[in-house]
Amino acid sequence: MKHYVFQPKGVCSRKITIDLTDDGVIEEVAFEGGCHGNTQGVAALVKGMDAKEAIRRLSGIRCGMRPTSCPDQLAKALTEALAVIPA
Repeated sequence: MKHYVFQPKGVCSRKITIDLTDDGVIEEVAFEGGCHGNTQGVAALVKGMDAKEAIRRLSGIRCGMRPTSCPDQLAKALTEALAVIPA
C-alpha cells in the first residue's frame, strides 16, 4: 500500500489523501474541504479504479470559470503519486 498527501491549488479543497495498491489501483481517496457531496462522490467513483484511468478521465475538468477543479486536482495528485512513490 502506498500513501500520498497532496496540497491542491486553485480549488476549495485543502488536502487530498490517496492510498494506492502496489499495482496502482486506487484503494481510498479523501478530500479535506471543498463541496463535500461532490468530493465524496468523486472519491467513491474512483475507488477500485486504476490510477492511470482515473487521471485520463479527470484531467482538465474545470469548476465554473476556474481553470481547474477538485477532480482535476485529484488527477494531478495521482500523477504525482505515481511519479514519486516507488513501484
